Amino acid sequence: MTTENSSPKKNECPAQGLLKLLSGKWKPQIFLLAEAGPLRFNGLLRDIKGANKQSISTALRELEEFGLLDKNVIKLKPLHIEYTLSEKGKSLIPVFKQLEFFSEK
Repeated sequence: MTTENSSPKKNECPAQGLLKLLSGKWKPQIFLLAEAGPLRFNGLLRDIKGANKQSISTALRELEEFGLLDKNVIKLKPLHIEYTLSEKGKSLIPVFKQLEFFSEK
């Protein structure tokens, strides 16, 4: 007979999910660039040295799924897509500022 813990999340840190979401090689850098203004895919490939299409695409999709980025399709010719910080994403700016401040000490 095995005993299962009926509350597995009881001992987890509340910030663990957010930290897991923001972990990754390019997500913090994408977030920082999005803070400055709208992002376009090819612009990210130019701005983030060493990044490839698949890693940028995955990071953008995950940030969008979590609600930190909004994807805007601009129906001009040529058609293009811009990513901007959502309201939820903007609410994390002070957290990132604190992390930057802490890392400078």
